[in-house]
Amino acid sequence: MINLCNWLGRIILDFLETTGRTVQLLLQTVIQLRRINFRHVIYQMAHLGVDTMPIIFMMIVFTGMVMVWQATPALARAGAQSTTGGLVALAMFRELGPVLSGVVLAGRVGAAITAEIGSMKVTEQIDALRVMATNPIAYLVVPRFVACILMTPIVVTFANLMGIAGGFFVATTHSNVGPYTFFYSIESFTEFADFYNGLIKSMFFGGIVAIVGCLKGMGAKEGAEGVGNATTSSVVTSIVWIFVMNYFLSTWLFR
Repeated sequence: MINLCNWLGRIILDFLETTGRTVQLLLQTVIQLRRINFRHVIYQMAHLGVDTMPIIFMMIVFTGMVMVWQATPALARAGAQSTTGGLVALAMFRELGPVLSGVVLAGRVGAAITAEIGSMKVTEQIDALRVMATNPIAYLVVPRFVACILMTPIVVTFANLMGIAGGFFVATTHSNVGPYTFFYSIESFTEFADFYNGLIKSMFFGGIVAIVGCLKGMGAKEGAEGVGNATTSSVVTSIVWIFVMNYFLSTWLFR
């Protein structure tokens, strides 16, 4: 019993410590936004956002395809096969597009940020920045934070289109749903608010990936093992926070 209490206590204390450090880094990042370097932001947008699109597109296309493949038999039994397009679009706009894209970004972008900054930490390059009177938050964190927030909605927009395209392909070729019926159901069952609220969610997810990645990278321990552990922790923590924030954002945006 005592060991269980000690274990729970360590988990709670670690969670509170990580949360406090995350909020502190977020506040420091917001303060340093006035010193933003747009050249670095554009580079990070290309590196973190554009290079991630092929992975997300491949994942989301097959997600839309399998969703239609699984859903249309049940919809046909209920006499609601004509609502296939609206079902796919609503799921993509509200949940699948933002959440799945956020998870992929956590796995690729979050890991890349942590590994890069963690390597700089263990080789004392961050200390060198301080010696040269360069703020590490402004130089390293701000460009990545802004790039993730700006690029995530763009990535999710194209991901939504690709997911709907995948669903459209299966619906029209294997599920006997006509093109007009598919797109008419999208128009009937979705609103523009479904689309832009999903983009708002994705901006939060992008911020989570950037802040957690930078935090774990700056806290990496010495050696290759320390960088590897920080990278793993970054991916896991980002994914957990994405799903937690998804619940609260969904209850707020889609009331």
